[in-house]
Amino acid sequence: MSKIALCGNPNSGKTSIFNALTGTRQHVGNWPGVTVEKKEGHYTYNQEKIKVVDLPGTYCLTANSIDERIARNFIVEEMPDTTIVIIDQTNIERNLYLVTEILEMRKNVILVFNMSDEAEKLGIKIDYNGLKKEFGVPIIKTIATKKEGLNELKSEIKRMEKNIKKPNKIEYSQKFEIFVQKIENELLNAGVKKGDLRWKTLKLIEGDIEIRENINSGTLTKIDLIISELQRAFKNDPGIVVSEERYKYIAKIVKKYVKRPKETIRLSDKIDKIITSKLFGLPIFAFIMWLMFQLTYSLGNIFLDMIDGWFGTFAENISAAMQTAGINSLFTSFVTDGLIGGVGSVLVFVPNIFFLFLFISFLGDIGYMSRAAFVMDRIMSSIGLNGKAFIPMVLGFGCSIPAIMATRTLESKKDRIITTLVVPFMSCSARYPVYLIFASIFFPKHAGTVIFSMYMIGIVIAIISSKIFSKKLFNEENTSFIMELPPYRLPTFTETLGEALKRTWLFIKKAGTFIFAAVIIIWIMASLPSGVEYAGENSFIGIIGKIIAPIFKPLGFGFWQVAVAILFGFLAKEVVVGTLGTLFGGEELLSNVLPQYFNAASAFSLMVFVLLYFPCIAAIGAMKREIGKKWTLFQILFSTGIAYITALIAYRIGLFFI
Repeated sequence: MSKIALCGNPNSGKTSIFNALTGTRQHVGNWPGVTVEKKEGHYTYNQEKIKVVDLPGTYCLTANSIDERIARNFIVEEMPDTTIVIIDQTNIERNLYLVTEILEMRKNVILVFNMSDEAEKLGIKIDYNGLKKEFGVPIIKTIATKKEGLNELKSEIKRMEKNIKKPNKIEYSQKFEIFVQKIENELLNAGVKKGDLRWKTLKLIEGDIEIRENINSGTLTKIDLIISELQRAFKNDPGIVVSEERYKYIAKIVKKYVKRPKETIRLSDKIDKIITSKLFGLPIFAFIMWLMFQLTYSLGNIFLDMIDGWFGTFAENISAAMQTAGINSLFTSFVTDGLIGGVGSVLVFVPNIFFLFLFISFLGDIGYMSRAAFVMDRIMSSIGLNGKAFIPMVLGFGCSIPAIMATRTLESKKDRIITTLVVPFMSCSARYPVYLIFASIFFPKHAGTVIFSMYMIGIVIAIISSKIFSKKLFNEENTSFIMELPPYRLPTFTETLGEALKRTWLFIKKAGTFIFAAVIIIWIMASLPSGVEYAGENSFIGIIGKIIAPIFKPLGFGFWQVAVAILFGFLAKEVVVGTLGTLFGGEELLSNVLPQYFNAASAFSLMVFVLLYFPCIAAIGAMKREIGKKWTLFQILFSTGIAYITALIAYRIGLFFI
């Protein structure tokens, strides 16, 4: 089976090509960092199965960040039959830098010039035949979003299997090539294969640590002397010299084969002057977030009462039918209180969750998320991180697990660890049902604003925590922030809707599996030992709850039912509502029962605690994989401590207003 690799700059349409080839539905976003690990798929062409690997987007093959290392190691070590480089034609100069590196490896390469329609709109004209002769590799024009050029690409991949042809050698300046030749000779004497020779030579000049580790010390000493000689000749850092040589070559190529109209100020640039400005950037970001949560609450609530009423009626009908049939009352309680009451308490919020995902997906697809990271860079740099770290944080609004994985795009180990530690403070969708039910009961006129405040508190706590970690736990210098601002693109309705539906379906599946199992355990513990009142304080779950409830009394919710809900929230944050629904008989009854236990101050305090205390078990597992046991344990203890202190402050302040 043939194996091909898809590589390219972030936001070049790589994942769109992958989806079009394989028929999968990986998320496509108009912002960098959507792909943070390699994804695999297959397609069949002429009865032959072909494996496709979508590599993380990267601007070069220097292994600074984890995602860059994944891309490079696959191309170098896994040796795909064909490497396909996706090029965004609207940013051809930047994209060609990666192309030069791939061509230097002398691999089997196809260049895919994507976004042909956008290039035409901008008046960009490219001599594809000229570039094809220049590079010595096939070139295919595509519009991935419309699946144009895909058949030609599949045909070329098949043809390349039988007609392997190495790309033409890229020649840099004569002065530079003298030093390249000297190092190549040393590597040849050391037994390095000719195929890897030129690429390894250039990487050694750049000071690539991984390449240096595979060269014997004697040869490395001789090469270092040549590199020192090069540095004196060019009077510049060797790595910069390599970059300058590549960009000179790219400039020559672009001048010869690319024609574009005179520079004019594009509409997106005019919009960016306002959206990313120092004066308006942060207020606009805050307003967009506030509007998103207001709309999510308002639109979702149109359906919430209807679904809530349906679950209530369904439970009553099932209970009556089971009693009429003479079914054991314990089993009836299990179905109505446990299954319908527990799982139903979570599922009633599906419309709100859908609208939340819809708005987040839309903001990413139009290109606003990159602007948000740029706007936040001024704040992030003041706390020892850069704006790029804000992208995993924004992803955390959906789910902490992909957000934690997205920290792989950060070059600095310090940035990766700190960002991973604070990502759980960004309120994920699993906490959303908790906010919805308490905000709608205790703050009905301002529910959207109260929910918005939870997200803002999470951001503020994340920023303060990052500052503390950066100053007290790490001594590394701040990394520079370089991020592409993609052009604004109006997403297709099917893509945005499809992404929202996919993530909502995952939420429903979680309710039907993980939360389903949790509420069964809770119901069993609430029903035992035999003969006790269901969900009474003498049941097993009541006994456990009474032990830990006093801890939460200073926060305003020292009730054993709430203590148990918080404890089981370790499994998944939706279980907090599921537990309360199981113990109190479903979401419909919660609106009547909760005011007996809470006031506005304690309700807000609980929301703050749920926002900040330790993440769910799945997020903890992802964290352990990315930063290790020590930092994961630290995060659990730190976040729980911060949650307690912040909730205590919120409760005490709230008491002054009621």
